[in-house]
Parts: sequence; C-alpha cells; structure tokens
Amino acid sequence: MSSKALLEEVRAKPLPQHVALIMDGNGRWAKARGLPRTEGHRRGAYTVERIVRFVAQEKLFPYLTVFAFSTENWDRPKEELDFLFSTLEGFARERTEELGKNGVELRILGDLSPFPKSLKEALLQAVERTKGGKNLVFTVALNFGGRWDVIMAARRAAELALQGRLRPEDLTPEKFRELLPGGELPDPDLIIRTGGHQRLSNFFLFEAAYAELYFTKTLWPDFTEEELLWALQDFQGRTRNFGRVMA
Repeated sequence: MSSKALLEEVRAKPLPQHVALIMDGNGRWAKARGLPRTEGHRRGAYTVERIVRFVAQEKLFPYLTVFAFSTENWDRPKEELDFLFSTLEGFARERTEELGKNGVELRILGDLSPFPKSLKEALLQAVERTKGGKNLVFTVALNFGGRWDVIMAARRAAELALQGRLRPEDLTPEKFRELLPGGELPDPDLIIRTGGHQRLSNFFLFEAAYAELYFTKTLWPDFTEEELLWALQDFQGRTRNFGRVMA
C-alpha cells in the first residue's frame, strides 16, 4: 500500500485526539553506525521536526506530546547533556517561525528550573510566539516524570486543603487530574514507544490509565511518517471500552 493510500485509509476512521511519543533509540542508532551518541540525538531531532510538520500539515490529530528529557536523564555524561540542551535551544530559536506557519502551538511540560538560563528563555519565547496555533498543540515534556507529575498534583491538593478550598470528599479522580501540571491536556489515547522496549519508563502514569500502547523496534531516528500511520491504523483496530462491559 502506498503512503498516500495508507493516509487516506487512516483518515476514513476515527483518529485519536492525543498521541504521545516515547522517543527511544538515539544512542543505539548511533552506536550501530560507529557514531557518537550526540549524532543519534541530532538525527533524532530531525525526526521530531518531520513528525510534527507531518501531523500539523495533515491535521491528523490535535494534540501531540513527546517525552524529550526525563527526570532520570540527568545522570548522562555532561558532554551529552550540553549537546541536548544546545539542540533544544537551537530548535526553540530556529524553528519557531516554521511552527507558527504550520499552525503549531508549542507547550512545555515539566520543571525547567534546573536548565541553563539561555535555554529557558528560548523555550519560553517560543511558547509565547506560537500561542494560538490552530492545527496542533505540540507539547515537549522536559525534566518530566510520571512520579513528579503526581507529586506536583498532590502538593497542589494539599495546598488547597490547607486554604480551605478543597475538602477530602471533593478530591475525585477527575479533580486530581485537573491538578496535574498538564491538566489542561486531554489524556493520551495512544502512546507510541520506539526502540523495542515495552515499558512507560516513568512517562505519563496517571494519564495513561486507559491509553492504548504501541511498541515498535524501530529506533527513533528511523521512525517515519508512514510508521506513525501504521500505529494509528493499529489503534483504529482496537476496541476501547474503558473498563466497561460492552453489549
């Protein structure tokens, strides 16, 4: 089946609202080619740009989130961290105009406080300059983790309780969901992980309660628009009953 035919087939069926990506395999991609890990990250950044452009231009779904830097990634070598931060800053400064032209609204999810000042400034400026994009809400999870996410919501709930603004009986799953740092985003319908590992690795935890999971052995730098369509097609073939018994 051609890519065009696959796209048309996917469009003919209900699509997810929110797709999240765990982008794994940059280092292994580089190692297999005798290249430094930084080259894998550089190629991986190009893949992000391609996928975001494709989703926005084709208006496949309104929300896309990528897990770019986890709370556990700080243990990596300084050289690698410096390269990652430089790549992120370059993306924020050099791709903002293209994001805007493609109707992409950039959002950041996570604790930016430990990052270099210039990176934080570039990210916040990009967020401000892309506000109001109509084709895609593109969220980059940076210094983010599912456990951190839940703890932040728990702290917020405790603060509201101390202020007399939240009673114990009012703390429902729906209310707790609103208190999460990404509470304005809908729960992900589909989480795709590249690289062959089959785990969430402390990504969305509370939000992933009923997400469909799709795992591929393809390393992130090799992930294509066509493979995204295969993942969407697989999603469309599943029955989602959210714990209910269907008649």
